[in-house]
Amino acid sequence: MSQQHLRYRPEIDGLRMIAVLAVVLYHFGFTALSGGFAGVDVFFVISGYLIGGILWRELHTTRRINLANFYKRRVKRLAPAYFVMAFSAAIASWFILLPFEFREFGKSLIAATVYLSNLLFYRGEGYFDIGADSKVLLHTWSLSVEEQFYIFLPILLLVLNRWPRVLMAALAAGFASSLVACIWFTSTAQTATFYLFPFRAWELLAGVLLAVFTSNRRPASLGSGASWLGLALVLAGLGFIDASAGFPGWQAAIPVLGTALILFNGQHTNPVNRLLSSGIAVFFGKISYSLYLWHWPVFVLSNYWRDGYAGWPETALWLAVSIALATLSWRLIETPFRSNHATSGRKVLVALALPTAVALGLGALAYVKNGLPGRFPADTRAHIAASGDFLQDWSRCSTPTSGAFTGVELCPIGPAGAPEVLIWGDSHVRAIKEGLEQAAFEANTPALIIWHAGCPPLFDVAKTESYATPQQDAACSDEKARLKTALPELTKLKQVLLVGRWAYYAEGTGVGLDADNTVSIRTGNGLKKDAALREGFTTTIRYFNRLKIKPYVMQQLPEIPAYDSRSAARRLAHGHANYAQIKAEAQVDLSEVLKRQKAANSALKALPQIETWSAVCGPVTCSALHDGASWYFDNNHITNSAARVLSSRFAPLFENEGRP
Repeated sequence: MSQQHLRYRPEIDGLRMIAVLAVVLYHFGFTALSGGFAGVDVFFVISGYLIGGILWRELHTTRRINLANFYKRRVKRLAPAYFVMAFSAAIASWFILLPFEFREFGKSLIAATVYLSNLLFYRGEGYFDIGADSKVLLHTWSLSVEEQFYIFLPILLLVLNRWPRVLMAALAAGFASSLVACIWFTSTAQTATFYLFPFRAWELLAGVLLAVFTSNRRPASLGSGASWLGLALVLAGLGFIDASAGFPGWQAAIPVLGTALILFNGQHTNPVNRLLSSGIAVFFGKISYSLYLWHWPVFVLSNYWRDGYAGWPETALWLAVSIALATLSWRLIETPFRSNHATSGRKVLVALALPTAVALGLGALAYVKNGLPGRFPADTRAHIAASGDFLQDWSRCSTPTSGAFTGVELCPIGPAGAPEVLIWGDSHVRAIKEGLEQAAFEANTPALIIWHAGCPPLFDVAKTESYATPQQDAACSDEKARLKTALPELTKLKQVLLVGRWAYYAEGTGVGLDADNTVSIRTGNGLKKDAALREGFTTTIRYFNRLKIKPYVMQQLPEIPAYDSRSAARRLAHGHANYAQIKAEAQVDLSEVLKRQKAANSALKALPQIETWSAVCGPVTCSALHDGASWYFDNNHITNSAARVLSSRFAPLFENEGRP
């Protein structure tokens, strides 16, 4: 049975309207919809209900499922509009995105085309991953989840069709296990539960089970109260779900249950169904797929190019552009391809192969050619180079699953062997990793890096950070407690280097571009800020002295408050700043640096230090720019190239004569 043979239900288009407008308005900054992203969950239930119902009816009518026809319909429904959007986004990205972002666009184009973008974005959600504001195809993660589900579902139906009770039990068990896993793991692995199919399958299966339950039954009516309750749950979810409280998790059940109630009670006349069947609701429901496809690239690329919208009038303009493009896509692309029933499966496959090959080729070109930096003028490339010079090779790292170091990522550097030097710190260790490794190899000294972003390398010092979740704050303390017990097992350790953004911990806030970031450190006896920093150094030095490990501390590199290589490169590339402005932002008075780091320097002055300031500071100013290159990735992390320049300063740490 084909989709076209099902009775059209206009209220489902009305539900689609609610879902897509919630997502779109949320992305465009409509703050009243704090849970607008949950419109995707409404889509999942609708999709499971419609597609699951089609498959179930076909299975029970013909005792089989024509997989070729099923996937032909899926291709005709999804692929044409997707490819037009993707190629348009690629052209715009060529002119707008910086090389490291265009390289990532290439990866996402490949992944989205083969319906694996949810896996890509799950793996890419790291501490320094490029932000959502430059991920042009981020929204395709939900399409990937759906298509992965529709690879699994028809096969399950076919395999278990001979045993109806077993099939129903399998669907119910899949729903329950996916729901429980989603709720259970959201608090500890939120990125996984958000992006990955096994944790989202319950939402689609909710629709499938509803379709199966209502198949071949006279439509039941729960009265208009059930529809009002369903609508209230959907709107409450979209309006009040709080991502910081953990999403999807239990919160996703609110719009899912509401959607299921409306679908179940949707074939009866009541005020809710009449409202959802109105002309404007149906129109937005019909263009919902195209609007979902187009709104995100329009928002990302326009907002990126404009360096932020000037106000609501401009926001409304770009929103209108999204709706106009979606309408054209629906009328000129979606509808003609979907309504063409005469095209054979072979022709559909051939028609799909060409744009697929082009998309994969474009993605590979952008990735292999490192984002094609030659697209931009020479005076911008120093900042472009810095913006892409912050990825290191951590392939030697491992995280033990048993023993004293369980759950702690251990990253060897230098030659193989038991580590003689430990470098322990926060994200500033990552920034200098290339220089440390170069020094370790030159001295032929095995060493070990242990780093944890935003986590001060001081024992018995806890932290609460605005940038982190409560779970991440707790993980910082837990890891340090394990290290305190485990480090004596590294019997050949002779020296340790402590690396951190000390001024951040002492002052409690970032500076300049990251001034909104706050951190509060504290000791068990209630000390905070620089007092906690001093106490933490005292405790940590005492610990390493007992182990006869000589402690060093790395002098924090000066922060350049107003500089960020990515922002500088974007603004130069798009004409929002000139080179003189960027050069001024890339400098800071030495007096300001001394004032900012006064309390931190006082806390660490008792330790032997690895000196760094003279590399970037003159008598009056400190600068991110040196010999025509930018040494800073953002306002407090240096690039790999700069770290290698500094490697000679780390040499005493690794040389045999420098150890007791």
